Amino acid sequence: MIAGISRYLIRTDDCGVSLAKGQTPAVCTLANRGEANGRSCASICLMKHVRLIRHGESAANTGEASLDHANIPLTLKGVEQAHLVAHSFTQAPALIIASSFSRAQVTAMATVNAFSTVPLDTWDIHEFTYLETARCANTTVLQRRNWVEAYWAKSDPTFTDGAGAESFLDFIFRVQSFLDQLAKHPAQDIAVFSHGQFINAVAWMIKRKPEVLDAAAMAEWREYDITNHVPNCRGYLLYRHPDDVAWKAGPQMGPDGSCSRDQQVSLHALGSIGHSSNG
Repeated sequence: MIAGISRYLIRTDDCGVSLAKGQTPAVCTLANRGEANGRSCASICLMKHVRLIRHGESAANTGEASLDHANIPLTLKGVEQAHLVAHSFTQAPALIIASSFSRAQVTAMATVNAFSTVPLDTWDIHEFTYLETARCANTTVLQRRNWVEAYWAKSDPTFTDGAGAESFLDFIFRVQSFLDQLAKHPAQDIAVFSHGQFINAVAWMIKRKPEVLDAAAMAEWREYDITNHVPNCRGYLLYRHPDDVAWKAGPQMGPDGSCSRDQQVSLHALGSIGHSSNG
């Protein structure tokens, strides 16, 4: 199981689900034996679990200039954080997914190396890049601050700043496509290495369920992202049962897979959750 989920789980053989000969006991996402939200224990065992993880600390996160947005290296601290994440898994996930950006790939490789038989896929889950890439070359977060503020002040979901940038609508389309792709994938336990803004957009989509992506929605997401900052190698747990039409998100998790005490809740109590561009 993915680390951090264990506090909510019991083994399925403990709650009466029959196992085939030689079958490894699965886990049941129930805080208490029996039923949750009217579902049987066996039914809950079909729950898909996805751990979203932001990359480790990068050079840009410490204030260094970035040659380009896609190839920012991790710091030594970031590498250490990546290994902490890898050691937090109590057993291998079924699939590891990473953004194409190097800081996410390097963070994911620590977990890949720990579980060498688990496949690694690269999905279109890179960070929201809303500023023209050429003018951002060799700049710091501080140097880009005025451009960032001007972009968000415009509050135009369809606006594209220039070559290499995407609009807010394009970004949210990628987020929704990611959730759809996750739902269709056969793997049940998945680890995803992505970026702060992308992860927060996933959480915002699940929690707020925006029906119209207009200027107001764009401003709301910006406020949500600032208020719910995702530190390096932290993230969320996502849950979805095959019978559900929507995802749910659990508490924010640390690099070691732990949650703060006030976030330790049972699955049936979970509510739906659902900077610069160097996240």
